[in-house]
Amino acid sequence: MASMINQDEAMQLAAELEVEMMADMYNRMTSACQKKCIPPKYKEPDLSKGESVCLDRCVAKYLEIHDRLGKKLTEMSMQDQEVMKKMQQQQQQLNK
Repeated sequence: MASMINQDEAMQLAAELEVEMMADMYNRMTSACQKKCIPPKYKEPDLSKGESVCLDRCVAKYLEIHDRLGKKLTEMSMQDQEVMKKMQQQQQQLNK
């Protein structure tokens, strides 16, 4: 039963960490794209067409990079797990 609680706690912690990371990414994206696409002194309250297009492209690039990094990190994590599994198997064979 104790392992079940630990697993549930780990899953909750992972979910909270993911939400925190997504919030951080959103804040960074918002700040970076605003600096890049919207001049500090603007004349009209609505976004111009150029500003809108710039923001769309900036956000799309940011999300694409985030997706690529996520996939690469998952791939690396899986490779690390395979290496650890092989090392454990080798250790078990040596202990026999």
